[in-house]
Amino acid sequence: MRKRTRPKTRIKPIKLLLKFAALTVLLLLSISVFGRGGTPHDEVVEDAGLADLPVADDAGPELPEGEFLWKLGTHDESAREFTAAKSSASPKSAITITSATPKSSVLQQLPSGLNGSTQPELRISYQLDKIPANGVLFRVSITDAYKSVPQMSVFSNRQLSGIIQIAGVSGTDNKFSFRKTYELYIPKEQLQKGTNELKLQTARGIYSSEKEDPYTWWTWDNLSLESLKTPIKEPIHGSYIQTGTMVNNKQFYFDEGAVNHLPYIMKWLGVAYSGNIMRTSCASDVGRSCSNMEDYYKVLQDYNMEAVALYLHTGDIKLNADGSLPEDAEKKLTEYFQKYSRYFQYYEVDNEPGLFNRSKAVNLAIAEWLNGKGKELAPHLKTVAPGWAYWPGFSEDSCGNQKKGGAQQCGDPDGWERDPKQRMELEEVTDLTNGHSYGESYIFSGGGSFTENLKTFGGAADGLSKKMLTTEFGTSDSHVDAYQYGASEPTAAVFDRIMRGHIGYADMFVQHAAFFKEFSLFKYGFSLEGHDPAKTEIYYTKPNEESRVSIMRRLSVAYATHGTPLSYQITNKEALLDKLVYVRAVDTSTLKPLAGSGATSNKVLVNLVNFEDTPQTVTVDVAMPKETVYEGERFGSGDTYEQARRYVTGLKASPTLRFQETLKPGEAVQYILQPSSEMTAAAPKGLKATAAKGLTVKLNWLEAPGASYELLRADGPGEVLKVIAAGIKDTQFIDRNLQEGNLYTYAVKATNSRVMSQTLQITATGLVPLDRGAWKVTSNVNTQGSKPASAIDGDLHTRWDSGKHQASGEYFQIDMGEAHTIEALDLDISLSTYDYPRGYEIYVSDDAASWSRIASGKGKLGVSRIEFSQVKTRYVRIVQTGSGGNYWSIQELEVLSRES
Repeated sequence: MRKRTRPKTRIKPIKLLLKFAALTVLLLLSISVFGRGGTPHDEVVEDAGLADLPVADDAGPELPEGEFLWKLGTHDESAREFTAAKSSASPKSAITITSATPKSSVLQQLPSGLNGSTQPELRISYQLDKIPANGVLFRVSITDAYKSVPQMSVFSNRQLSGIIQIAGVSGTDNKFSFRKTYELYIPKEQLQKGTNELKLQTARGIYSSEKEDPYTWWTWDNLSLESLKTPIKEPIHGSYIQTGTMVNNKQFYFDEGAVNHLPYIMKWLGVAYSGNIMRTSCASDVGRSCSNMEDYYKVLQDYNMEAVALYLHTGDIKLNADGSLPEDAEKKLTEYFQKYSRYFQYYEVDNEPGLFNRSKAVNLAIAEWLNGKGKELAPHLKTVAPGWAYWPGFSEDSCGNQKKGGAQQCGDPDGWERDPKQRMELEEVTDLTNGHSYGESYIFSGGGSFTENLKTFGGAADGLSKKMLTTEFGTSDSHVDAYQYGASEPTAAVFDRIMRGHIGYADMFVQHAAFFKEFSLFKYGFSLEGHDPAKTEIYYTKPNEESRVSIMRRLSVAYATHGTPLSYQITNKEALLDKLVYVRAVDTSTLKPLAGSGATSNKVLVNLVNFEDTPQTVTVDVAMPKETVYEGERFGSGDTYEQARRYVTGLKASPTLRFQETLKPGEAVQYILQPSSEMTAAAPKGLKATAAKGLTVKLNWLEAPGASYELLRADGPGEVLKVIAAGIKDTQFIDRNLQEGNLYTYAVKATNSRVMSQTLQITATGLVPLDRGAWKVTSNVNTQGSKPASAIDGDLHTRWDSGKHQASGEYFQIDMGEAHTIEALDLDISLSTYDYPRGYEIYVSDDAASWSRIASGKGKLGVSRIEFSQVKTRYVRIVQTGSGGNYWSIQELEVLSRES
């Protein structure tokens, strides 16, 4: 087994600085050649000493040994063997290879790369005496490419083998080269005895027009095709990459709501089961931020997902005189590692230290702790450089986390994060590099995660000098694609381009957050606690444009599902000749257990992806690992999780299994399957019941394996549970026409399953909360800082409070918008149990001018409900009449009514 031959030594800072100086002098003396439209065109400025630069180990499993079928060019960091652009000779667009190492006269007929405007295609014909049993591996070493993230589609005998995403820095004013070898697995089913054709072609972005063609270009060093001697462990698609997102509640909380939504999001995005990566950055200075952290990590383990953790709030750390971490910081880190380190594989030193005014010395002290005590507690741990934002020195734009008094600055020392030399101090003591990027910032000449890494490491001889884990990438609602590329959907195109860019140059990258204002994948603005995850909706950045979810799904299932490749045959080949329709089928059971957590997977993933801008039908027979009946989940298009997912059963493999899909433009469909005989019966979790209008109970639960559910009910104490509804497709049910005051017991189970959920009990009552959508709430307490609306926002993490010790006369007032007949209030203080009103009076009014008292009393610890005789009113005022040393708080307020 082998990988590409790469130097393993780490370059030393002084050596790096010498190379930096030499490269700078050389480049100042060089002349760049530009093509039409101002785009650098084909010819390459050679860097000095690139061969001496260190290169990170390859990500993913080792590639098997191979035997060259043919090799075009030598790996000499240049394209000079081929026909350069603007030469008098005209390169060929087709060539026939008759020997494994063609003569130089043959190479001189070939283009030095491809260009969407002038040389969009190269066809290479070659002979096979027999079909290689383990398929072949195509390699191409890129010396230069435009910053647009050009795509190289690769067809074997007119079937798409894959699309290589190429990272480039030309057009960025970057002074350092990025060179990388990309690899693509071509299965034996795409080969034939006798004459074969490998077609290399430029491919536009899915939203782009012919305007992008002049910017779609690259030059290559050498190309080769190898017959593999043993089976490959991964259907490598240009680069081995891992991706994911972050699922937290209200931007900060890893709570029950985040835990419940996590599996839904990972499956919907197509990243589950493949050892992909999620960020887990609960904040040590935000109460309840880590309340369900262990449950969250366990879900990641169950779905065979890695985690990159970030816990400590570095801005609060004051180092000891000797530069070491203070005792309280070490204690926080130690406790976090003792609780959770067996679940995560990576730890991030800090988050955007310049932007949030962090100290370089603190970052170095944390890295030292991680490399010492951290790796003692978690020997499997890999450390990650801070999530660089490359914030410059302080100017008119203030940085976050500014302290009152003293000099305003962006990090300590000011602006240190923008300085490659100072960043290198952290890079020298961490295992992976980092770099946050949004929109097209990754290719900015100053402050780009891609270009700044090249500055730090002095260029890239064959990929970056360290593995890269980007802990934040994405787009905001205001980002649009560069106008030059002619995108029909500019907000979709910019997200597509940034993710494709990361596929080209990074190893692991995490979308900023699944739920986050302006950067979100899914609709946000509510608490995930109490929300049904099956009702999760896609967030559309712009009407009539594709969503970030669809784009991330498409690229994730095409590039980031891992495992042993399963052979397949496309049966409607004629319809798909030269079409950008990609098939990826893998057996995840062969993946190595994850470090630390030991997580594994037993799923078969079958992915069908349409990169065309027109609908395409694909029919494919996949050779499944076993001759048996399979079942599982299918994810396709849909604006909600429920619409995108359906459960499929009775898929009989013999051992091939046929899949047929008509894919919409840009659509990706994924099947997550396993043998029915190996399915583990699982009871639905999270069964909840809430009273609804008209003596009705609404029940919700979390999904469990199975195509449908059965609901069971007992109609009183001591009664037996009986099935009252069967064949329920959704994860909810409304039970109607119940008896007032009767105690009902419920449970739910998947159809034909012997295990059911935990039971719950609820008393039927017509007394239910009113809809709060039209309410207006006010208070006479702390009118400037108070936020009364926090008491009716459906989020237990927020609250209204008095902001001071309780005093008589404080009130909280509700305008319900119209009159309702009411008879109770619920003042939820479950997270602030001692903040109950020491005394209360309840007043009602029809006009908010004339008030009538309807109830009064003393508050009690643990009691939240206040009941009174029925009254019809529009306004309700709750007056606090006692005094005490606690705030008066309301986390959630409900008004109860029997209105039907």
